[in-house]
Amino acid sequence: MVPRYGPSVVGGAENAARMLAERLVSDLGWDVSVLTTCARDSRTWADVDPPGETVENGVRVHRFASRAGRHPDFDRFSTPVLLGPTPSAEDQRKWIEMQGPVCPDVVKAAASSQADMVAFSPYLYYPIVHGVPLVRERAVLHPAAHDEPALGLPLLREVFESAGALVFYTHGERELTNRRFGVGHHRQLVLGLGVDRPSFDPADRAASARAALGLSPDEPFLVCVGRVDESKGTGLLGRAFAAYKSRRPGPLKLVFVGQVVDRPVDHPDIVVAGMVDEDVKWGAYAAATALVQPSPYESFSLVLIEGWLAGAPALVNAGCLATREHVSRSGGGLWFGSYAAFEAAVDRLTEAPDAARLRAGLAARGRAYAEAEFAWPVLLDRYARFISSSAMRARR
Repeated sequence: MVPRYGPSVVGGAENAARMLAERLVSDLGWDVSVLTTCARDSRTWADVDPPGETVENGVRVHRFASRAGRHPDFDRFSTPVLLGPTPSAEDQRKWIEMQGPVCPDVVKAAASSQADMVAFSPYLYYPIVHGVPLVRERAVLHPAAHDEPALGLPLLREVFESAGALVFYTHGERELTNRRFGVGHHRQLVLGLGVDRPSFDPADRAASARAALGLSPDEPFLVCVGRVDESKGTGLLGRAFAAYKSRRPGPLKLVFVGQVVDRPVDHPDIVVAGMVDEDVKWGAYAAATALVQPSPYESFSLVLIEGWLAGAPALVNAGCLATREHVSRSGGGLWFGSYAAFEAAVDRLTEAPDAARLRAGLAARGRAYAEAEFAWPVLLDRYARFISSSAMRARR
C-alpha cells in the first residue's frame, strides 16, 4: 500500500514502491497488487485518477477515492504540533487526518487482503498509520524514515511496533528507527533500491543536454536534479551558490532540473530548467562538474545513485543521514554543513590544481559502489528471500 501510485508520481518512496512492484512481476513472476488512493499530488491529495482496478506494467492497481485530502489549515496547525511540547493524542490523530489523504476504504482493503504479506510505504500518512496496526504480522513496513519532526510523534510507535517486518533504504535509517522506536527485535532488512540504468551511454547525451539547457559546449556547471522545493534544500543551495559567485566570479553555473515548487534566488548563473526528458537528465549528469544533492531529508536519494552511474562526483548535505552515508561508504563525493564547507568543497572540485583528477576519482568510486550495491538482480534475490521467510513466520 502506498498513498499514491503511477508513473506520473515523482515522490521518492512511492516511485521506489512502483519500481519494486514492477520488478517483482517482470523478473520474478510474483503476483503483486497495489492498494492506493486516486491522488497524484501530495500537497493536496485531491482525487485525480478514477477509482477501480487497472493493470499497469503487469501490476494490478486498486484505487480508492478519499474522504478528504489536505486540509487548508494543515500548515498552520502542523507547526505547533511538530515543534511545540509533546502534543496530545487527539492533536496527533487530527494532524494525521488534516495532512491527508483520509481514505478508510484503502485501509479496509489492506485489512481484508488475502495476500501473504502486505507492504506499506512511507510511514507517516493516514493509510499507513491506520493500516499497519490492522495487518500486523503480515505487514512489511518500508518506512522511508529520516530525522524529521514528524518522526517524533508518539502515536507512530504503534505503527512501527505493529509491523511484522521492516525494510530500510540505508543503515542509518535502520539505526534511527531502532533508536527512536526500540524495534530492533523485529525482522529487518537493509535493502536499498535498485536503479534502472538507461539503454544508452549518458556521455553520448552530454552535448545535446548542454544545448537543451542553454549551456555552451565547455561551460562548467553544477547540477541539482529533483523537485525544486525549499524543503528539499534547493533554496539553501541557490543562496549558497549566489554567495559563492560573489566571492568567486567565473563561468561556473548551477542548473536545477525538476518540478519547480519554490523558485530559487534569481541569479544570472542559475538556470532553472524545470522538467526535462530522460535523455537530457542523464546527459546533464554526465556533463556536470558535479551533482549536488542539497536535501536534508532523504531516505535513499535515487538521483545520487543515478549521478554516480552516469559518472558525476557528488556534493551532498552533511545533515542528511542517507546521502552522507552513501558518500562515506563509497568515497564518491564530498559534503557540506555550512557555507564555508560549501565554498571549500566547490573550490576543491573546480579550482584546485588537481580538481580534474579528484572529480574522476570520486566519480569512479561512486560508480563502483552503485553497481555493487544497487543492481536489481541482487536486490530482488535478497528481498524475495526476506519476504518468503517473513510470510512463513507470519503464517506460524
